[in-house]
Amino acid sequence: MPAITPEPILKIAMGFMAAKFLFAASEIGLFEALADGPASTDEIATRIAVPQRTTGIVLAAMVSLGLIEHEGTRYRNNAAAATFLAGKPGRDLRSYLRHSDRINYLAWSKLSEALRHEQSQFPELNHEQQSLFSACVEEFTATAATALVNAYDFSRHRRLLDVAGGTGSFLLTILRHYPTLKGTLFELPNVCAVARERLAKEPEQARIAIIEGDALRSSLPKDHDAVLVANAIHMFSVAHNQEPLHKIRAAAEAGTHLLLVDLWTDPTHSQPLPAVLMSGQFLLVSGEGQSYAEQEADGWLIRLAGASSTTHHLQGQSASLSRRRCSTSWTNHFSFTRGGCCDGQGTVDDEPVRETS
Repeated sequence: MPAITPEPILKIAMGFMAAKFLFAASEIGLFEALADGPASTDEIATRIAVPQRTTGIVLAAMVSLGLIEHEGTRYRNNAAAATFLAGKPGRDLRSYLRHSDRINYLAWSKLSEALRHEQSQFPELNHEQQSLFSACVEEFTATAATALVNAYDFSRHRRLLDVAGGTGSFLLTILRHYPTLKGTLFELPNVCAVARERLAKEPEQARIAIIEGDALRSSLPKDHDAVLVANAIHMFSVAHNQEPLHKIRAAAEAGTHLLLVDLWTDPTHSQPLPAVLMSGQFLLVSGEGQSYAEQEADGWLIRLAGASSTTHHLQGQSASLSRRRCSTSWTNHFSFTRGGCCDGQGTVDDEPVRETS
């Protein structure tokens, strides 16, 4: 019988140190300093204006964590750091790291209070912080937005309503692929203010209407033949989630398609690991949020409209597609895409996509 050691516990407990090293490395510009190729400790220290000794400390940590490679006296970014953290064109995770460090990290220190009292521990965000939060969400969900476009054919639709759609990142991705489609972003007033700034520089903004409102309290805009609810289900309790779904059902005409996009768990709520851990984030933000199982969402929609389903497996960013036909002529399409599924070891691989009609 193998000896029982505290190593698994210590590895988890020290995880926050790895995260803080990563946040600090990004904040001081370590990965940008290596964007153009390998450099020595002295060269890097000069570029980032950090003492040579402490530059060596953070370099060693990044080498140990596998984000920087070391050959002789020179260092270089690994492929992931070079692609997502060095300021190159394309997907950029630096805002995600800044938000995690400056806002999320403090909130997570209050997780035990959120667990005890089911109350939000997230601070009120000013405009600057809301902009950072929105950029973080956009970076974190970019793969899911692309997976949705690849998995679902929007050419059948003329107008898409994005409920609680943040700053419109999903709408932008979809409209870029479908030049005749129009969109409506329905969000809280403070988020709409950031969305207007975000969308002003995009050519697609001419096809996007921004309407202020509260998905739990306000009537939803009508005259849409597709409705998207992306990364909002996890913010609310089961009871509160019924409210926007019923509002969508009431506002929709026959043939409207509903797509739900989120980070879903298995029936035990214990896999995949990213979805399980993110339940803590959702609880901290709203006081009632959590990650839900795919089967729970299935049940909500069956009770809402009635349906039967089959499942198909997709390639690339999408892992599965199931199709449901509702007896009421109301057609629901929902896709489970954000965050990805796990291989059992905590690593993200293909993202699950579920479509229901």
